[in-house]
Amino acid sequence: MTPELIPFAAEAHLDWRGLMQAFEDGHRRPQPDIKDLFCYRGPDTILDRATWIDGIGALVKVATVVPGNAKRGKPTVNGAVTLYDDVTGELSALVDFHLVTKWKTAGDSLLAASKLARKDSRRILLVGAGNVARSMVEAYRTIFPDAVFTVWSRNLASAEALAGPLGLKSTTDLAAAVAGADVICTCTLATDPLIRGDWLRPGQHLDLIGAYRPDMREVDDAAIARGRLFVDARATTVHHIGELMRPLAAGAITEADVLADYYDIPSGRFARTSEDEITIAKNGGGAHLDLMTAAFILDRWRARSV
Repeated sequence: MTPELIPFAAEAHLDWRGLMQAFEDGHRRPQPDIKDLFCYRGPDTILDRATWIDGIGALVKVATVVPGNAKRGKPTVNGAVTLYDDVTGELSALVDFHLVTKWKTAGDSLLAASKLARKDSRRILLVGAGNVARSMVEAYRTIFPDAVFTVWSRNLASAEALAGPLGLKSTTDLAAAVAGADVICTCTLATDPLIRGDWLRPGQHLDLIGAYRPDMREVDDAAIARGRLFVDARATTVHHIGELMRPLAAGAITEADVLADYYDIPSGRFARTSEDEITIAKNGGGAHLDLMTAAFILDRWRARSV
């Protein structure tokens, strides 16, 4: 088998609703074995993720996260994605790392918002102004076509650089922006909470993307305790990410407070139950989601000439 090389240009054949459907279909299959390996060098991280889903295939994704690259004018996150045939285990594709990461990360939170955010949500706050925030603008517009976006960043110039070309607003008042938002999307590399629970109001939805290490978090214990809490996968979040590990250790929440993950979608448990509740979704972005995304991209790439 000659592996296919799938470039970023394959994005022209993708759509967000198609990816959300691929996620829902993938979560009706048997739960996968997932293994993560982390290596650290100060603020830098190597994350090696592997998984196999019966009926889809296998994947290994290696990512390097170097926050200092922002000052070098280079991407903070880099890596490689290899996709393997489900039956033979042969290498079937090398998929552009940034393509898989963009669509997996944004699609993950988009699926959560489609289930948990109020349908009349219009005001969306982006906390962070990097590539993930840019992707979320594109993704959210799929289900919230009339959305008005506001961008906050520790660095006002970064917020303005994202907001200006896209016709968005920027702000320096995070507390007021949180209070005024219907959907709050955090996509930062914060190690200390940025969002406080006493800023929240009934009916909001929070998409928490940024924290992926045990020493990282974006919202405080009060925020986590106020909302109905959901995750994309219990196996890759509850005991792996500071956003949940720290409030669990402090007694602010228990594991029972994690109400559902995407494997509970078929049962209807991954859902908003009232207009007034606060919903919180933690995006852990496990390797199984990378595999579902890469397989979706490969299918669309192969079908491009049909």
